[in-house]
Amino acid sequence: MTNSKEKLFQEFTPISTEEWMKKIISDLKGADFKKKLIWKTDEGFEVMPFYRSENITSIKAIESIPGEFPYIRGTCKSSNKWFIRQDIIVTDSFKANKKALNILNKGVTSLGFEIPSEKINVENISTLLTNILPRHIELNFNTCNMKSVELINILVKYFKKNNFDLTQIHGSINIDFIGPILTKSIIKNEWIDQMSLAINASSEMPFFRVLSVNAYLLNNAGSSITQELGYALAWGNELLSKLHEKKIDLKTISNKIKFNFGISTNFFMEIAKFRAARWLWAIITKAYKTNYQCDIGTKINIFAQTSLFNQTIYDIYTNLLRTQTEAMSASLSGVNSLLVTPFDMCSKIPDNFSERIARNQQLLLKEECHFDKVLDPSGGSYYIESLTKSIAQKSWDLFLKTEENGFYKLTKNGDIQISVNKNASKQFTDLAKCNKVLIGTNRFPNFSEKIHNKIQTANVIYDCDCSTNKHISILNMKRLANEFESLRTSTEKATKKIKVFILQTGNSSIHLVRSKFSSNFFACAGYEIINDHFVFETIEEGIATARKENANIIVLCSSDDKSSVFAMKANELISYREILVIAGAPTCIKELNKKGITNFITDKNNMLETLQRFNKLLIN
Repeated sequence: MTNSKEKLFQEFTPISTEEWMKKIISDLKGADFKKKLIWKTDEGFEVMPFYRSENITSIKAIESIPGEFPYIRGTCKSSNKWFIRQDIIVTDSFKANKKALNILNKGVTSLGFEIPSEKINVENISTLLTNILPRHIELNFNTCNMKSVELINILVKYFKKNNFDLTQIHGSINIDFIGPILTKSIIKNEWIDQMSLAINASSEMPFFRVLSVNAYLLNNAGSSITQELGYALAWGNELLSKLHEKKIDLKTISNKIKFNFGISTNFFMEIAKFRAARWLWAIITKAYKTNYQCDIGTKINIFAQTSLFNQTIYDIYTNLLRTQTEAMSASLSGVNSLLVTPFDMCSKIPDNFSERIARNQQLLLKEECHFDKVLDPSGGSYYIESLTKSIAQKSWDLFLKTEENGFYKLTKNGDIQISVNKNASKQFTDLAKCNKVLIGTNRFPNFSEKIHNKIQTANVIYDCDCSTNKHISILNMKRLANEFESLRTSTEKATKKIKVFILQTGNSSIHLVRSKFSSNFFACAGYEIINDHFVFETIEEGIATARKENANIIVLCSSDDKSSVFAMKANELISYREILVIAGAPTCIKELNKKGITNFITDKNNMLETLQRFNKLLIN
């Protein structure tokens, strides 16, 4: 039998980092290592192409075990289980109850009820919760902030009346007076008093949280990962300090806070974000213990929901790929509860099919992949541990900077909103220039898809008083694909049909690549693409064929060395009857410009601006 202490692969000579670097630089054959292989993240730190054990020797927190401070490896010692949540909009309490009971039998373990303020009364809540056993699931409620205390009182009386053990009730009420400032510039000066009342009203339910840190709003507005985490920590700390000034015990406040995060599609970075969140919140709350000589509880409670920022209404099933990746990040990292938003959330009211798919996305991870069985599977990964440290450091720096001026004050001034909007603006620009890819939007569009007559909207407002302070900046809640989608729907709605003819000639190895590029480029605007991959021997033949197809745009796809001659000839034949576009950037551009040939498309174009210009010429 092999000695258990025998080292694996001991016959191999260890290879140092220096040796690895020497080999990599050799293989690069003179190319710059930093430019080729080091990734500069939107969060402001660099990611190396490989990591080794020495990269994590300084991270003392990783020596901890799951369930122990600082909880970087999770808050639970026994499993990685999480609540599978589905939200229900309550327009009719009886129907909502029937739906809740139905989905509880299909794998859901957490219910989220979105209740309009006028529905808050004893009769409706009793009907809503009939035959639901709260000790076995998580119950969450979202309504008008100013009606939340009334709702808590109704719930407490209902649970007592039905002999439910209040100490076994898990769930939350989404009370948040900062989110409305961020998104609608609605300020309630009595917010601290209302939250104090909510804490007192729910005092008999130790696992029922009533203070929300809705960081998912920042995520849906296009924040970076470190912005979402850094501001969330400052947000939570603001609740601790402000409510403690009201003479409320710090441990009580801490145990009533629920962090609601979004999840982007950056798989490994999101895993690291949630690990860093537990770590940093533990450090913050431990500092209160030092200052006030009391154990206030250092375990963070995290609810995560997949992002709306990167969802699309075109090629809508690609949203399934995004939400699945996001759900994997959150569940692997050890969140307490998770909501997968239905793939059609942005285009219509989700139906039974899309809601079932969203549930099953989590059930697959739990029942088929057994993600709930393994504690902190990323623990010990040199890469993820290093990402966790980098995100934690950047988020901590932002947290400290924010705390200097006060999170609530910065929110009222609009500074938080401006900072997040600035980061989102960069993402919009990157998408427009194709430096960032959104499948189905600026890459690989579905050529024939039409959606403008399929879009539905449903807005549920829970603010009792919607008076706003217009001088305060608000978060730009547009999805990343919004501008491209507006462009494409305007094409669909136009009475004039735009046709793009791909004219291929010359070197086949070049024109074929440019033909595919051009087809995808113009399909992103919803134009009809005429590309039968036929190669024309002469420009005259190609122009004649394009005219038979009633093309509005003719795209010349050839090699750069032939572009000058072919472009001149095509321009002469077209004579402004159609728009001539050259695929590529030949060295003779200046000469062609002098002849009136000004339309060129390459991967360096701002795709959105270019297509908007064509729409303006051909449609408006």
